[in-house]
Amino acid sequence: MGWLWAIIVGFVLGLLAKAILPGKQHSPLWLTTIFGMLGAVVGNSIARGVGVDETSGIDWSRHAFQLVAAIIIVGVGDMLYMATLGKKKHQV
Repeated sequence: MGWLWAIIVGFVLGLLAKAILPGKQHSPLWLTTIFGMLGAVVGNSIARGVGVDETSGIDWSRHAFQLVAAIIIVGVGDMLYMATLGKKKHQV
């Protein structure tokens, strides 16, 4: 059940990050989901380091760290994806 939640959270975070980033992102949905999952892991680690990993009620600060990390990872990941995709197009 933990993997299912990780995939769902990664999917939602990836889509939110794509919606927030300006311009068009070219990475496929499966890669966006993986980027979102990585954002959730990195955001949880940062929240734990800051000391806000578990609070009473909804962990808004932890979710904010997850979203910011997902935005950064989706942005950088999409640039890397396009860089490798562009190289493949020129080689053919």
